[in-house]
Parts: sequence; structure tokens; C-alpha cells
Amino acid sequence: MLVVGFPTGAFQANCYLVAPGEGEPCVIVDPGQDAVEPITEALRKHRLSPVAALLTHGHFDHVFAVAPVCDGNDIPAWIHPEDRGMLTDPLQGISLGGADFFGGKLEMREPKEVRELTDGAALDLAGLSLTVDHTPGHTRGSVVFRTELDEGGRVMFAGDTLFAGSIGRTDLPGGDMRTMNTTLRTKMLPLPDDTVVLPGHGPSTTIGRERMSNPFLLGLDDETIAGPGRGL
Repeated sequence: MLVVGFPTGAFQANCYLVAPGEGEPCVIVDPGQDAVEPITEALRKHRLSPVAALLTHGHFDHVFAVAPVCDGNDIPAWIHPEDRGMLTDPLQGISLGGADFFGGKLEMREPKEVRELTDGAALDLAGLSLTVDHTPGHTRGSVVFRTELDEGGRVMFAGDTLFAGSIGRTDLPGGDMRTMNTTLRTKMLPLPDDTVVLPGHGPSTTIGRERMSNPFLLGLDDETIAGPGRGL
């Protein structure tokens, strides 16, 4: 499997192009701010043909370029229905202070074709088999995408649910720490240790590494977990 990843925009949100190999169809995960040019260059360099954009959640730093990328390549966007409203009203997912930073105005629009994700769905796209897990906590509609490699091993595109050493923040509209704890306990901890985690910000990690060292996972049996996490 070929994975091409790069950070985009002011918040350095990771965008990924995923394909069975060079010269194959691909999916685009989280086309965020300023992502059009690097996506276009990566498609050309690796001779990839996009078939869909997959959105881990609706925050604008992960979806800002979804309309031009999808409409420019005539492909659909996939998003959980709980976060779909942020495609046309990105301020739904931003704090009051954050909205003030943008002058209270941040314009976006939906792509021509939007399809909705459901928990446990199996997506067969671009020669890839991807499992969708609904992972609310950072936003109500957060999801992760998991796949198993033909050569062995597992990969998860985690969005802002899980990072190396941290988790997505829960203090923005739609976030909830109790819900995040449930997500981490029921959706993240049961995964095999060798699952490679490709997060929405920062470097890659593994479930095994996070199980042993991530303070937000180590503290899941406590009544409370301190700290708001990371992300937009």
C-alpha cells in the first residue's frame, strides 16, 4: 500500500493519499487548508487517480479544500452526518475566540456529491477495503478509517481521535470528554498493538506504543482525565 502524507495549512493538519501502489486509484483523507496544490502535485508525481475524499471529521483545518478537490476531480466526499453541517458552516466547530480570529466569517461549501458514513461500514474504494469506526469525543461525527495490508499489518487513519502522546481536544463545540473516554476505551484500546496510527496532526505511532505511554489511555480507569487534548 502506498501512503503519501503531508501537513497542510496554519494548523498543520495531515492530509493523506492512499492507494494500492504507484499508478493506481487512490482516496484522499482530509484535504485541509492549502491542500489543493500539494494534492495535485502528489497525484502527478505518483500517477494516482482519486476516487473519493474521506473526512475524519468536519473541522475546517481537515476539510477546507474538500469542495475544490472533489469537484475538480469529479469525486464524492464521505463524512459522518453529525459533522456534515460544518462543510457549509465551519464556525459550528470553532470556539468564540477562534471565530473572532476569522472576523466571525469563514466561508465554505459542500462538494457537488456528499455521501454519509455510518459506524461499522465497509468501504471498498480504489482497491482498498476500509472499515469505518464512529469515534465521537473530539466532534460528534468523528470517525477513523482502518485497513489491513495484504503484506500483513494494520493501518488506521485516526483524524483527531488519537495522536502520538495525546488525543483530540474536547473543549470545542461538539466535543465531550466523557464521550471521548468511551471512544478510547471501546474503539482504540481493543485494537492490536501493531496497528499503525496515522493521526490528523503530528507523527505516526502505534496502538501498542500509545497503550504503554499515552497519559490519556493510561488514565482511562480514573474518574477524570486532566487536559483538553490537541487539535483545532
